Amino acid sequence: MAVPALHLCAATLLLLAGCASLTPPPEPPPPTAQRIQLLLPTDFLLIGEQHDAPDHQRIEREVVEALAAKGQLAALALEMAEQGQDTRQLPVSASDAQVRTALRWNEAGWPWQAYGPVVMAAVRAGAPVLGANLPRERMKDAMADVSLDAQLSPQALKAQQDAVRTGHCNMLPESQIGPMTRIQIARDRAMAQTLIQARTTGKTVVLVSGSGHSPKVLGVPQHLPTDMVASAVRLLAGDVPREGGPAVYDAVWLTPALPPRDYCADFKAKSR
Repeated sequence: MAVPALHLCAATLLLLAGCASLTPPPEPPPPTAQRIQLLLPTDFLLIGEQHDAPDHQRIEREVVEALAAKGQLAALALEMAEQGQDTRQLPVSASDAQVRTALRWNEAGWPWQAYGPVVMAAVRAGAPVLGANLPRERMKDAMADVSLDAQLSPQALKAQQDAVRTGHCNMLPESQIGPMTRIQIARDRAMAQTLIQARTTGKTVVLVSGSGHSPKVLGVPQHLPTDMVASAVRLLAGDVPREGGPAVYDAVWLTPALPPRDYCADFKAKSR
């Protein structure tokens, strides 16, 4: 007896559903300490985060703890604090308040609840925590410093300008793209200078920054000497990026996606 086509379709769907239910879930990523091993030895480990992703700050703390456990942590450098601020004079028993004071921590921009654990992990390990960002009072001069345009190749400079344009939701006047790009370049160069000064043979300096500072093709690595080794990791909440191959990052570590958010709507609201 022939089986009606409708019944065949239903049976096929049930079979497919059954097969799908048998598909094993994706394996969890290896422990952070294990992933770091694939990037060592390196003078500098650049971790580019998404600032509103708590999993990223957790991973950064794990990186610091893993390197410290091996005696390989030279220092922790931060975009979140300015050059000239550091914890070198503090003991390993320093309190959170003492550390925040030493770094002149900007709570409004960088919630201590998010970044305190990674900072204190370095302090407890006896490693200095270093402000690496360009001081605010130097940004105006950077905007007018046309020599900064020559710090990148023409192709990289255009890519950086495009990143500044889209990063500001295409709301900046075109006349401001050049000056704002120079600030970005100056910030990358300041972070690179901080890393170079903290370099210690046989150990690794960790830089925690936004992902825009870590690409090898136009970020901080562009301002490091070629005889020093730098590894760049992008932390990404969500799916594998379409861009960002080996020429851009040495590794991309995925974390669960965040709830959808219209960042440009937030930016526009703040700009009013």
